[in-house]
Amino acid sequence: MLRRILLYLSSAIWARRIVTHWGVARRMARRFVAGETLAEAIAAAQTLNNRGLLVSLDYLGESVKNAQDTADVVAMYGRLLARIKATETQASVSLKLTHLGLDISEELCVTNLRRILTDAQARNILVTIDMESSAYTERTLRIYRTMHDEYDFKNVGTVLQAYLYRTAEDARTLATEGAHVRLCKGAYLEPPAVAFPQKADVDRNFVTIMTEFLHTPGTAYLCIASHDEGIIQQAEALLAQDSSLTSRSEFQMLYGVRSARQDTLAKAGYPVRVYMPFGEAWYPYFMRRLAERPANLWFMVKNLLRN
Repeated sequence: MLRRILLYLSSAIWARRIVTHWGVARRMARRFVAGETLAEAIAAAQTLNNRGLLVSLDYLGESVKNAQDTADVVAMYGRLLARIKATETQASVSLKLTHLGLDISEELCVTNLRRILTDAQARNILVTIDMESSAYTERTLRIYRTMHDEYDFKNVGTVLQAYLYRTAEDARTLATEGAHVRLCKGAYLEPPAVAFPQKADVDRNFVTIMTEFLHTPGTAYLCIASHDEGIIQQAEALLAQDSSLTSRSEFQMLYGVRSARQDTLAKAGYPVRVYMPFGEAWYPYFMRRLAERPANLWFMVKNLLRN
């Protein structure tokens, strides 16, 4: 129940106004967000690189309603890509289609995405299209295929969410297409008509999809995005059975979550990439992280009452 409340609050404007003015919330958000500026993000990414970790940088924001605002987003990604190249930071980038104007028009979104992908391709940088709520799943996969197949961008990947019923079939298709896929559990509030309501079923689906994807012949690449120790251990077992799969997969975790386990996997020889968001629009992302671990909420409330 608490998770559902926090996910609801992640999109509530009135709650955003309150929480973003709490000093304790801003300080807690810094655990999960690598600063509000590009300079802070690059510095944090290089710190992780020095620990042997790769990074995926995400300029936070979603559901943009004004076309001019999307131009600012594209410009920021242009600066981000240039800084990654200039500083030789070992990083890819991630983005959300609603941040590029999908809620305004698909044409605007595609135009903006092509500009970013063109810049990224010139610098040999991967761009992952993040998955949002189930209302965007079909459009996201369609736009991914438009970029990959029609415009021939080979530096583009996408995300699948294990809590959706449809994901197993989507994963089979993408695996045969040789796609670069990040598989995560999913962090949005979804109805039981489209998503597994029980964690155990989500976990089981994740492992099934992961196993089938890795065993699909070809060049498809899987990013195993989970902090769940049981899933990580099952992934390690799969990779141990066939060491060639290590070149077609990597572990991914969130910035500020299970840092010691990230280091352990990297030292064991696995590619490990840390999803590192930055920017001023941190509230929805922060609330989804609280929903994943409600204990963090009680910590924030205790600090608020103490102050």
